[in-house]
Amino acid sequence: MSEDEIARRFERDGFVFPIDVMSRDTALTCRHQLESLESVASDVKLGNNNQLNYPHVIFRFASEIVRNSRILDAVEAILGPDILCWGSTFFIKEPHSESYVSWHQDLRYWGLDSADEVSAWLALSNVNESNGCMRFIPASHHGDLLPHRDSYDKDNALTRGQEADTAIDDRKAVSVPLRPGQMSLHHGKLLHCSGPNRSDERRIGLAINYIAPQVRQVVASEDFAVLVRGEDRHGNFQLVPTPREDLSADALDWHRRILGAQNEAMYD
Repeated sequence: MSEDEIARRFERDGFVFPIDVMSRDTALTCRHQLESLESVASDVKLGNNNQLNYPHVIFRFASEIVRNSRILDAVEAILGPDILCWGSTFFIKEPHSESYVSWHQDLRYWGLDSADEVSAWLALSNVNESNGCMRFIPASHHGDLLPHRDSYDKDNALTRGQEADTAIDDRKAVSVPLRPGQMSLHHGKLLHCSGPNRSDERRIGLAINYIAPQVRQVVASEDFAVLVRGEDRHGNFQLVPTPREDLSADALDWHRRILGAQNEAMYD
């Protein structure tokens, strides 16, 4: 898919998929690296509500993924040549899990002053309707942010169980199946959700949040990002270094600071 086509579809629909960014074998190697590190880090708080937040700050393989040239080429078609990685999260649904994500818009909760952002969602396993792939409402990124409410439902994978407080016609939803190594892109105002995993296999995806450097954090007292392409001429975020070792003390310290700062925005 050309960069012009990516930009056109993103503007029209608020999402683009599927985009091939790595081979199946490479994606499965990344999955094995993740699963090896999950056991090592089992006694460390690495996120909210059983999420694994900001793995690119503490895992070298995740740091390499957020800098993947094919991902960044697609993101550049939308944001331009200067790109910050603001966040990342592994969304994992275990076999026969009731975990789900309610209909919501990301930008309602991030504390950012602009929609100059795009989220990439990379599959490290087969992702389909039976194991809880994402679903999008086309063109729902046009217009203002909708009112939301917090459910705090125990099975909702989102931090506050946040969900759009408005009627949504599910018949308009588009399912987003992906093979390992494929990704989707979506806008922060796009309504999206995902259902539970009814299959015998884990569903594993890495969501990566990219922003343009001119974006500002207007809710939290500080915020952080990683420069992954081009230049940062604005200095609105503290720039985080690349992890030299997995789960090093320095990397974990950065992770704690980032999680605390972004929770300040998320829970405000």
